[in-house]
Amino acid sequence: MNNTRTSVVRPSVGLLPDAPSRADAGSGRQDEGVPLTPVTHRETELVRAFLHDADLTLAGLDDPAVRLWIERDSDDAVIGSTGYELSEDGQHVLIRSVAVSPSRRAAGSGSRLARFALGQAAQVGAERAWLLSRRSGPFWQKLGLAGADLSALAMALPDTQQVRLSTRTGQLDHEVAWSRDLSDPHRWRIRQ
Repeated sequence: MNNTRTSVVRPSVGLLPDAPSRADAGSGRQDEGVPLTPVTHRETELVRAFLHDADLTLAGLDDPAVRLWIERDSDDAVIGSTGYELSEDGQHVLIRSVAVSPSRRAAGSGSRLARFALGQAAQVGAERAWLLSRRSGPFWQKLGLAGADLSALAMALPDTQQVRLSTRTGQLDHEVAWSRDLSDPHRWRIRQ
């Protein structure tokens, strides 16, 4: 029997609108509550394969500073993932591994998963969220992120797996940085 705790995605109280109840699940609504489970060590390879198919960074998935959650369908297949990597001082997070199965795209799943990671990061006390994305700028802008300076991101999150890998391989200079404040709940207005 799997004793992994399952929780319905509930954005941080006061920061984001409440997600509907599980009774609304399957209604096709963009903001429906979806069970997410924290990724266990045993599931790391499963998540690695899912993120590989989504062409996302695989570095450090098993690092203790990386927090990941997955969404599964009724057949227990991974259909979504989200997470973040916390800075050593706890003030910054690198949002990462936000991915949705192709069959679930364009239904709001990606936004819901991203909001979950942002809300979880705010709950643990992070004051600023950062991410690297060359392809999804408009998506992240709808979630309140703005273009940011790569060197500022690298200074805030020097020990994160993605920053270390991108720096080591010379790819950091080819990335696009995004950021948003998490400390002010009044700024948590998600544009539709």
